[in-house]
Amino acid sequence: MAQKERRHRWRPVWQRRETTRRERVETPGEDGEKKERKRWGRTGVIRRRWLFNSVLATFGIVAVAVTALTLAISNYYSATMQTSLESRAQTAAGMFQNFTESTYLYSARQFITQFEDRDRIEVQFLSATGWIRMTSLMDMSGGYPGTPDVANAIQNRDLSVWSGQDPSTGDRIMAVSAPILYNGTLVGVVRFVTSLRLLDAQMARVVLSMALTGLVIVALMWVYTFYFSRSVLEPVSRVTETAKRIATGSYGIQMEKRSDDEIGQLVDAINDMSLKIDQAEKTQSEFISSVSHELRTPLTAINGWAETLYNGEVRDAQDVKKGMGIIVSEARRLTNMVEELLEFSRIETGRFNLSVEPMDLKAELEDAVYTYREFFRRKGLELVYDECQEEFPPISGDPERLRQVFCNLLDNADKHGGSGGRVDVSIQPEGEQAVIRIRDYGPGVPEEELPFIKYKFYKGSSKARGSGIGLAVCEEIMLAHNGTLEISNAEGGGCQATLRLPVHGD
Repeated sequence: MAQKERRHRWRPVWQRRETTRRERVETPGEDGEKKERKRWGRTGVIRRRWLFNSVLATFGIVAVAVTALTLAISNYYSATMQTSLESRAQTAAGMFQNFTESTYLYSARQFITQFEDRDRIEVQFLSATGWIRMTSLMDMSGGYPGTPDVANAIQNRDLSVWSGQDPSTGDRIMAVSAPILYNGTLVGVVRFVTSLRLLDAQMARVVLSMALTGLVIVALMWVYTFYFSRSVLEPVSRVTETAKRIATGSYGIQMEKRSDDEIGQLVDAINDMSLKIDQAEKTQSEFISSVSHELRTPLTAINGWAETLYNGEVRDAQDVKKGMGIIVSEARRLTNMVEELLEFSRIETGRFNLSVEPMDLKAELEDAVYTYREFFRRKGLELVYDECQEEFPPISGDPERLRQVFCNLLDNADKHGGSGGRVDVSIQPEGEQAVIRIRDYGPGVPEEELPFIKYKFYKGSSKARGSGIGLAVCEEIMLAHNGTLEISNAEGGGCQATLRLPVHGD
């Protein structure tokens, strides 16, 4: 039992991660309801803030609008009432300008009797000193009004308006006083007085109706903001939860897209990220497994032959030489694999440098071809080089890095297309570029795998040995030389690698 526990504890990291990911995806949430409440609790903070700010702004706008409208209506009503009283006062003063102080009172009595609005407006006739001599309220004559309009009319002999609180009754009133002049001499004052109680009541009704309308607008704004925030925050909350699940290892999960707006675009981005992370996770696991296998195979051969030679089990010189050759060959393969991994590590960490110098591109390619031709011949694979007679001007590049690209592509042609029995290599000028093509006649690459063939760690359905980073390294080297690397299936079968490098003459 202890041994089983140890085996479980020392499983490879990628296997433990994959198991944990499956457990997270497949295990139902025991506290789902509690998590949902917590999620909505966090969302509720934003929603409350959103509602508060929206409703507060709406309330402020409505309050300003109601206040402005109230002032405008109040001023309009007051101005209308004042204009009406001024017109009446001026007309009455004009009617009595031909009467002396002792003779205009009789006509004043007739004026009051015939005044139609005496139930709303009080008419007063005052002496030159401001004493009330006659009023439309017959029982209230006598006394001084004590308001500024009378004093101003007497002093300035001009129309005067005043509104405020009546000293005798305490009511809010508006009064207009007009002097009565006879041959330039002040003989009296005619005064029109109206209570502002009806105006105040009317304004109160207006303010109340506008306030109620404003409250309805605020309530409607609250409802609209509530549902609008819900329509925005719920998808955001789902995206957040999905992102958290992805962060905890549930790679590959997908969200349902419910709209084509910005939220829908965010869902597409999250789904795409999830798929890419899942693909990267699987590729990394496959890479670790593949590298482990690739390292184990030569190590097993080296270890087996080393123990055999060390124990003296092989005494024949030819067998000893064969065993030593296997050890050297497998050790070289291990060295190349480690160098490839180190190269990739330098690229990933930004420590990838080029030793740029003028170089003969054609000569470097021919060196790689000659190096691999004998190697291919021993394996029964024909290497055909279409030698271009045209000379290429020297280019600025790193000979060692570009030779690494050529050798890697030739090695791939052997691994993946060696069954075709032939590999073609050519170099041709095309405009201001040198184009190198390396083609095999093997089964080619499945069409669905072509877009990913240059991704790091990607091996696709190929069973050939390798780490899956060779083409990724070649791509980085070509990009560093301002060139391109294209992998495609050739017409008639097989795979073709096309290298394009800029060539600039002197």
